[in-house]
Amino acid sequence: MQTIEFVDECTVQLRGGDGGNGAVSMRREAHVPRGGPNGGDGGRGGDVILQADTNTTSLLDLHRNPHRRAVNGAHGEGLNRTGASGQDTVVRVPVGTVVRDQATGVALADLTGGGQRFVAARGGRGGRGNASFKNRYRRVPQFAELGEHVDERRLRLELKLIADVGLVGYPSSGKSSLIARLSGARPKIGDYPFTTLTPNLGVMRAGDTDVVLADVPGLIEGASEGKGLGHQFLRHIERCHVVLHVLDTFPLEPDRDPVQDLRVIVGELREHDASLLERPALVALNKIDLPDGRAMASLVREQLEDAGHEVYEVSAVSGEGLDPLRYRLGELVAAQRAHHEAEQAMTSELVIRLPEDEGGFDVVRQDDLYRVAGRRVERWVQMTPLSNPEAARYLQGRLRRAGVEKALVAAGAREGDDVAIGDAVFEFSPDITDLPEDEREAILAGELDEEPDLDEADLEALGDVVHGDADAR
Repeated sequence: MQTIEFVDECTVQLRGGDGGNGAVSMRREAHVPRGGPNGGDGGRGGDVILQADTNTTSLLDLHRNPHRRAVNGAHGEGLNRTGASGQDTVVRVPVGTVVRDQATGVALADLTGGGQRFVAARGGRGGRGNASFKNRYRRVPQFAELGEHVDERRLRLELKLIADVGLVGYPSSGKSSLIARLSGARPKIGDYPFTTLTPNLGVMRAGDTDVVLADVPGLIEGASEGKGLGHQFLRHIERCHVVLHVLDTFPLEPDRDPVQDLRVIVGELREHDASLLERPALVALNKIDLPDGRAMASLVREQLEDAGHEVYEVSAVSGEGLDPLRYRLGELVAAQRAHHEAEQAMTSELVIRLPEDEGGFDVVRQDDLYRVAGRRVERWVQMTPLSNPEAARYLQGRLRRAGVEKALVAAGAREGDDVAIGDAVFEFSPDITDLPEDEREAILAGELDEEPDLDEADLEALGDVVHGDADAR
């Protein structure tokens, strides 16, 4: 029988498709004078989308093939033909996958419902063709935008199994035997510690309720700090509605007893996630088929009940006491499902698309140059064909209207200084330095929001605003 590897963590590198370039084209037809520009826009690059799939049980495929990329957008063409958008790449992940930023560790998405989709890597914007830049001041634009190039994203995926009941306990306490007896699962069972190396799932029928059970590797004292194997799988019980403590009434070590085992396990759960202790919990005293085990269960049951625990004496081998436990678990799970039903219905088909961090920009002095950092202005520079003088003048007008020149002057930049935006380096030549002294001082003091006079570039820009200029793009 082929063994399928279980992978619940992996790092992926995702990249959306680049946008297509805009086209520079002029309408040329017989008997049609002054046809004008008709270059079409480039197509948008495809997105990389993570989709929760109920038929996917592991992150194995992504672990083996962590690099995924979407299709680039097509370039625009003449006759105002827009390039085709790039096809999205949909990557299926198990339900319960948490997506984190690799660098910061911040959780970006939590895919808890089948069909949920998260846009993990956006595609680049398509460049505008020269027809988009025509206005009353710029009759025949001879430039078009380049498509946006997108960066690769490194994300960390963590799988948290979604089950109704999580079985926790010391190694060899009988969790695997119990889940095999209660459900159709067939986990590995052995007479030695840490038999279970990966989480096991099983479905149990309790009356009219089907209950999903999760058996995780055994926990020992210090598991939340990395001891043993269980610390790798503690997160798999974070989503469980009910916690079932499986206690060994006939432990292998002579200095252990069920009361002390429960105290240790509860402490480890508290260290990992204190909210786990707020959920309904039952205690199963296992191995009462053994005479010494039955005697131990009778000895500690009253002590556990006095501490507020709901206790069941069971045997995973003979099946004794399992029916009351089964139906009680079904009752608790049904109540918890009813509590969360409305919330799950609202999020089952959700598409998660994080807002772009457009923001503003910052000016930072770095050695012998000034760096302007901001997603929007960096994208402007990257999408502008700087070798085209007309396009360069257009870019300078956009930067000036966005307040970049004022911010550079306020930071101490003067004409002739080097300014870096993205991968491009410019020689600073601001129009603001030609203003009268009082107006320049007002700008430096932040008292003047806009330049008082409109030069040729500003007049050209007015048509862009009316046309839908992408200062907000």
